[in-house]
Amino acid sequence: MLTLKGAVQLLELQDLVWKIPDGESIINGISCKLDSRLTVITGPNGGGKTSLAKLIAGVEKPTGGKILLDGEDITDMDVTGRAKLGIAYAFQQPVRFKGLTVRDLLELAAGKKLGHDELCGLLGKVGLCAEEYIDREMSAALSGGEAKRIEIATVLARNAKLSVFDEPEAGIDLWSFARLVETFEEIRSSTSGSLVIISHQERILSIADEIVVVANGKVRTSGTRDEILPALLKGEFSRRCPVPGTSDNTTGGSCHE
Repeated sequence: MLTLKGAVQLLELQDLVWKIPDGESIINGISCKLDSRLTVITGPNGGGKTSLAKLIAGVEKPTGGKILLDGEDITDMDVTGRAKLGIAYAFQQPVRFKGLTVRDLLELAAGKKLGHDELCGLLGKVGLCAEEYIDREMSAALSGGEAKRIEIATVLARNAKLSVFDEPEAGIDLWSFARLVETFEEIRSSTSGSLVIISHQERILSIADEIVVVANGKVRTSGTRDEILPALLKGEFSRRCPVPGTSDNTTGGSCHE
């Protein structure tokens, strides 16, 4: 486990278990500490990465184990309570808010009125022009990619202590993706907050401080980027964890089984 100076947020998972209503077990006893500035959680599709992100954010409640934030037990706390503690979450499929404009959503996330330059800065980080979007409604009129980028901008507006991004590259064009990676690097270097990113993209893996590979609801391996990424690129986890860049691969985080 790598601890970085300035990464003040410590998230600890203790023997975490999550089963869906029909009894199928999705998360099978994960124990880990996430205290690096930027952790990427990766692994095969269906391995439990998104479920783990939802448990961290409070979208789902574990059926066993504990979640601790700076030593405080937040296992039974809902998503609103965790948000108040500084945990922000960007869904893989963004939620639509009919009647709210993009400006409304960003200001709600920031908790204050935002000036034109601030709005331009937030939207520019996800490849959108503020002039075209700040007064648009968050409705079905937006494409999936547009909604995804706006949701990521709302997470950035929160300036949270711990931001969780579930496959932020989904539905985003290459230019916007490159800008987003730059934004993640800026957050890591200029704030005291920590990032947990669920991703299969090599470019995001390459900026991680730690990478955790999750498969079958367990941590298959974890370590620093220099320890884990070369093995991923060589296909050493190819049976269950395809090499980054292939169509069915996913990558990521910083835990220990």
